[in-house]
Amino acid sequence: MTQTRHAGPPQADRRRFFRQLLDGGKSSTPQRTPWRRVPEVGAGDGDVLWSGLAIDGEVFVVGDEGMVLHFDGHTEGQAWTHMTSPTRLPLHDLWGPSRDNLIAVGWMGTVLHFDGSAWQSVRGGVIDEASGRFAPCLENTPLFAIDGNARGEAWAVGDDGVILHFDGARWQAEESPTQVNLRAVACAPGGSVYAAGGEGTVLHRDGDGRWTRLPCPLGSGFHALLAVDDDELLLGGGRYFVDQGGFRGELVRYRQGEFQALTFSTPMPRLRALKAYKDGTLIVGDQGHLYYLQDLRLDRLESNSLHDLMDIVPLPTGEALAVGDFGTIMTAAPDFTEALAPPPAAVHPTAWEAMASPTDRQLWGLWEAPDGRCYACGEAGTVLRLDGDSWEILPAPSELAVHCAWDAGHGGLFAAGQLGRIYRFDGERWQLHFDLHLDLTILAMWGTGPDSIYAVGDEGLVLHFDGLGWRRMPSGTSSALYGLWGLDDEHLLAVGDFGLVLRYNGREWAEFKVGTESFLYGVWGQALDDIYAVGLSGALAHFNGQRWQLMPTRLRDDLMSLSGSTAAGVSAVGTRGRALRLTDGQWLGEDTGTEAGLRAVCATRGGATYAVGDRGTIMRRRPDA
Repeated sequence: MTQTRHAGPPQADRRRFFRQLLDGGKSSTPQRTPWRRVPEVGAGDGDVLWSGLAIDGEVFVVGDEGMVLHFDGHTEGQAWTHMTSPTRLPLHDLWGPSRDNLIAVGWMGTVLHFDGSAWQSVRGGVIDEASGRFAPCLENTPLFAIDGNARGEAWAVGDDGVILHFDGARWQAEESPTQVNLRAVACAPGGSVYAAGGEGTVLHRDGDGRWTRLPCPLGSGFHALLAVDDDELLLGGGRYFVDQGGFRGELVRYRQGEFQALTFSTPMPRLRALKAYKDGTLIVGDQGHLYYLQDLRLDRLESNSLHDLMDIVPLPTGEALAVGDFGTIMTAAPDFTEALAPPPAAVHPTAWEAMASPTDRQLWGLWEAPDGRCYACGEAGTVLRLDGDSWEILPAPSELAVHCAWDAGHGGLFAAGQLGRIYRFDGERWQLHFDLHLDLTILAMWGTGPDSIYAVGDEGLVLHFDGLGWRRMPSGTSSALYGLWGLDDEHLLAVGDFGLVLRYNGREWAEFKVGTESFLYGVWGQALDDIYAVGLSGALAHFNGQRWQLMPTRLRDDLMSLSGSTAAGVSAVGTRGRALRLTDGQWLGEDTGTEAGLRAVCATRGGATYAVGDRGTIMRRRPDA
């Protein structure tokens, strides 16, 4: 083990604090404190910590850039250190029967082994000699989770339904009944193995080594799996609910052959991990959310963090660590159940003001036409037009929801949404302009003029209008695309599920890595070297012409849209009335005066910024604010 970075000189009281968590301490007085960051962790704001393991009185935590953090609970004077790693690829999960036999798995099929003295690469990360890039081979399929049993066997799962089995000596792929991405695996007490992933996928491995898919009727995207017993599971994750206007976390129980969605009064974000904790279950998720589940009662705990929490590391004492985004490692003292979430903060004076809205329908889209007029669109065919300081209702194209509108200038106003239908408005009435004849929703539009318009939506849908007709373009993905922005016909970006960004160069669409798994809902830029994307749990990324960089927002809320102009500046909006404004290179929060979810924003050439959202809400940021 080599120390490459250190958080500072070790302090005896801090070492003592953490060692008490490992060995149970000696205190008989219960503490009533909320969760807080562990001192002396040498991870920075740019570091994502994905998982960890406490074993033999020590703690190991893995994360991005091949990071392995180690806390030695035995050696006097030893604090957190960065271990030498043979890879720079993200490490997503960690398991092992002893501290001299650990396995870490991660991106590009990476499998590392620690023998007690050094980490070594076992498989994955295969480079194509001709191109010098990662080879498109099965061995390079990303791995996201690993778990094992007392016999030293382990299973790792990842993208495209891949399942790998380690028999104690070598790794071998097992036949999988799915090609859906898998994100969790767990060994049950009686010998069964379970795996879970997207689209409600839950798999079971029987005693003969055969994997079968369980008939889960729910469409959840599962990220977490806890094997309560051999035939009882608790699953956590989330999915996008159009009727609820956003991504929502879900808890699902499997018992006696049946799946049951557990419902609670408080909406949850995406759930990342579930672990047994103090006679119940500790749950972590996006936006710093911490929950304790016991006897179907769900209590939210105070985390004092807005960062996504990725995993839970149980400690021998029954306590636990939570690890996550921005180098977060947290713990709590005993009697944690009284550390419930604080009340919402009070609303402060705002530069935003509410405008009278002629509808109570949910509004999904907002666009400024070349003539300076703004249009909003939403549920049940709602289309609004800004006339001076008031919004007026236009005739409805149909009874279907309209998710996006775009004015081609001389080509008229286009509106699109459910069932892949696009309508055109000539100033008096709407006409059906295109029908995809598929149950796919068009979610965003953008164009350079009346003879070049692009549209994106569900299941990787990309359409292009060349002035004569619409045609479908190959996108190379089946994931939903929520946002679209372009500089011209040779420079377009579309964003979507699990951090997906597609780039169009005038000939083809290709994936453009951002480095996050958060859903991305909006993208906008003022130049090819100055582009922003926003999404789930406050995700915000910036492209500087060379690479994407994730930016800390410290938000609990989803960011749904962003827009900018020279006169109005750049703004992003999201759930619970959240608004951010780019000021001198920094994103600063602004109170909007509303708790309604804001789904779209438009910074106009005239200097005003408008935002629309739930229940017909329309907000305006004054040009002189």
